[in-house]
Parts: sequence; structure tokens; C-alpha cells
Amino acid sequence: MTEHTIAQRSHWSGAASAEEIAAWTAVAEDVAHTLAADAVARDRANRTPHSEVHLLKESGLVTLLEPKEFGGGGAHWETAFLVVRVLARADASIAQVLAYHYINAANVVFNIANPADRERWHRATIEGRWIWGDSVNPTDPDLVLVPEANGYRLTGKKRYSTGSAVGDVLLVNATVSEGPRAGEVGALVLDHDRDGVEYVDDWDFLGQRLSSSNTVIYHDVRVEESDFLGFLGEEPFSTLVTPGIQLAFGNLYLGIAEGALETGRSLTNKRPNAWFLSSAEQYRHDPFVQRLYGELKSRTAAVSALADRVNRRFDEVIGLGREVTSEQRGELAIEIAELKVVSSDVATDLTNRIFEATGTSSTASSIGFDLFWRNIRTHSLHDPVDYKKLEVGAHYLNGEFQPLSLYT
Repeated sequence: MTEHTIAQRSHWSGAASAEEIAAWTAVAEDVAHTLAADAVARDRANRTPHSEVHLLKESGLVTLLEPKEFGGGGAHWETAFLVVRVLARADASIAQVLAYHYINAANVVFNIANPADRERWHRATIEGRWIWGDSVNPTDPDLVLVPEANGYRLTGKKRYSTGSAVGDVLLVNATVSEGPRAGEVGALVLDHDRDGVEYVDDWDFLGQRLSSSNTVIYHDVRVEESDFLGFLGEEPFSTLVTPGIQLAFGNLYLGIAEGALETGRSLTNKRPNAWFLSSAEQYRHDPFVQRLYGELKSRTAAVSALADRVNRRFDEVIGLGREVTSEQRGELAIEIAELKVVSSDVATDLTNRIFEATGTSSTASSIGFDLFWRNIRTHSLHDPVDYKKLEVGAHYLNGEFQPLSLYT
């Protein structure tokens, strides 16, 4: 391997050790325990999650994937995805903020080939314990970059800008309007307080209410050349950003299902008596209740096994750096799409049907058990799961890969 080839690799290599996974899982479980204490109350208050983000920063989770040589956690993606899953069991909104942060910050590596050019971004992220929000939603009209002397002016509006109001920086995708790069999409980073950036407090949805996924408006914002990570292309390694965020979704959905299942068990075990036609004395001994939990637990366990496998596979592929081929990238995307399909279906079904076992009392506002269903129902609509099923089916039948995009 030449020196040039080594320089093109990312700092992610190898696999997570059992010790690494155990250590960071313990940290995540501690944070999840804190979040669980008032998750329902915070969801109802629907306030911008500044204190929750502070908790993430204090725990060290925000720099988990950053290079160890600069003071980061030096951990692997398998560990990061598991951390997201653990947090989602307690508070899927904050798990989403962290998941998007991991992917957004990873754009430093996806877009900058030379490790020496990434160093300033890694150091700033670690030293400032940055949270990376984003403003990249591709379903909105593109943000526009108008060239001017030694830079650009950014204008436009983006909805669903997750983590934007609490982010220290914003990852922004915008299209150049004219000049030599006309039509190209730039990936740039803006500090939270950049002049001309307006955060609109309009995120008031059914679920994921604390994900800070509000609208951001850009009023003639000055953008320097030094703000750019690069321009989007179709080089396989750089496009791993999309399989990465889809894999984060799969773990997020699984975490919601696991949290609902555990909470449901607790509620069921506390129910007195049983249905009057039942031969059991308590609901927990009723064969219909046991059958339901047997089904839901088994399906969740199957999704967990698939997620564990695909999480490890992601590390294998990303460890290849810029040696990743289009075929390898495509095969990985299919495996992740399979997880997206089953995690979405299982979580939406489980968080609905589990009420059959927990009963009418579990629908009380004071219990807040509906939070799990509201969260998965909201985020599972991010992009249609039917198109993920199509993606898997087209590949299985015809060996086809879908066109590259921020969804595939």
C-alpha cells in the first residue's frame, strides 16, 4: 500500500472491542436513566432541549467517534449506533439529535480526503464539544449560494433542520447559482450565531418533539471558502453518509421498540386481577397476554440480531476508506435497507399492539405510554418505507441498486 493510499483512509478502522462497547454502553445507560426520569414531562413542555444537549456533552458521548489522537473517544460506528439505540429506549428525540450529530460531524471525513485538512475540524469539535445540527433536507427547494468576491452569499429556507437550534454548528447543503461550479451542491459548516441565520420555532409535531427539527431561514448569509467541507459527488466512500443515517434510523426504531417493550412489561406486571373470562388470576399469567409478549419479544430480538450484524458490517466497509467500491457501497445499503424495513414495521406494530396487554389504564395522560408510539409514528415517515422494500426487492430480483441520493 502506497503512502498516498494510506493518506486517503479514514481514521475509522478495525472493529469495536467488547471492552469499548461495554464502557460506552454503560455511559449511554446512565444518560438514558437520567432522561427517562422526566421524558414525558419534557416532551409535553416541548422546550428547545438545551439541558439535554448539555447532558450529552458532559457524558462525552458527543465526541465518541472523534480521533483519539486529538482527544476524542476513538470509538467505532458499531458502538455509536448502539449508544443511539440505548438512548432511544428512554428518549428517542435526544437519541435522534445525537444520531444526526454523529452523521453530520462525519461529513468532515466523507468530504475531505486529506487527513491533514480534517484536523482543524476534529480539534474544534472535540475542544468545543460541538453538537452538529443540519440543514440538508433534500425535499425542500435547494438553498442558493451566490458567488461573490472570495466567497458566497447563502439564501433560502430549510424545514426539518434537526438539531439546528441546539447545534454549535450547522451542516448545510446548498447549490451554487452561477460561475464555474454552477449547479454543484456544496457542503458547508456555519457557526450557530452566524449573521443572517434565523431559527424558526415551528417544530410542534406528533412525536420526536425535542429533536429540534425546526425551520432555518438564511438571509443573505456570508459564506467563506474556509466554511466548506467540499462539494457533493458520487465517489463511493463519500456517499456512505446516506447508508450511515439510514442505519442510525434502524437503531433508533429498534431502541423505541425495546423501550416500549420493557415499559409495557412493567405496566403489565403491575396490573391486578385479570379479565373476568380468564382462567388466570393476573394479567401476567393470562395465556393471551403471554402469547402477545412472546410474539413481540421474539420479533424485537430478531431485529436486534440483524442490527448488531449490520452495525459491525458498517465498520468493515467504512474502514476501507476511499478504497470502497460502488458495489460494496451498494451491498451495504441493501443490508441497511433490510434493517430499515423490519425495524420500522416491528416498532410501529409493537408500540400500537402492546396496549392490548397494558390495558386502558396505560392510556392515562399521567403514564405517557403513548410517547413510544408517537415517536416511531413520526420519524418512520422520514422517507417512505415502501421505497426501502422496493430497494431490497429490486436488488434481490434483478441485482439493481437505486440511484444515489440523500435517501438511497
